Amino acid sequence: MFVIESESLPVNLLTFEPDALEVIGHSIDIVAISYIKKLIEPAVKSFEMQWFTERELNESGFGNDRIQYLGGRFCVKKAVLQILGVECNRDRYWRDLEVQRLPTGKPAIVLNGKCQEIAVALGITKWLVSISHVSSYATASAIALGSKYETEEF
Repeated sequence: MFVIESESLPVNLLTFEPDALEVIGHSIDIVAISYIKKLIEPAVKSFEMQWFTERELNESGFGNDRIQYLGGRFCVKKAVLQILGVECNRDRYWRDLEVQRLPTGKPAIVLNGKCQEIAVALGITKWLVSISHVSSYATASAIALGSKYETEEF
């Protein structure tokens, strides 16, 4: 057990939550970059416009880096949608969430529209996101934090 002495009161680091937030949901997704590449080909160009925001597309770069970047964002979006309990094959939700890059380089989630409404109803107040990609695969993890006690029925 890890314990820190704070003003002579021991704090258990395994259970201590400074924000008093609980994990409401966690999801992980992985996708083959070759799959994303097929979706982005010119014949399926509408994929980008339906599933990514203008900002995400502007930050995506060029060539293979672009495909890996979009693959990572695709995984984050799927993970977040799974936590929100909405069907990932519904195009209308994909642009209601945006993956932004903070000045520190860390990814952040911004919700709008129906996605925001669902998150509020579930009591979600904070997202923890991680993205990774290599030439063959992209993966992402999303954790939704909030207070279950303040949750409304949805």
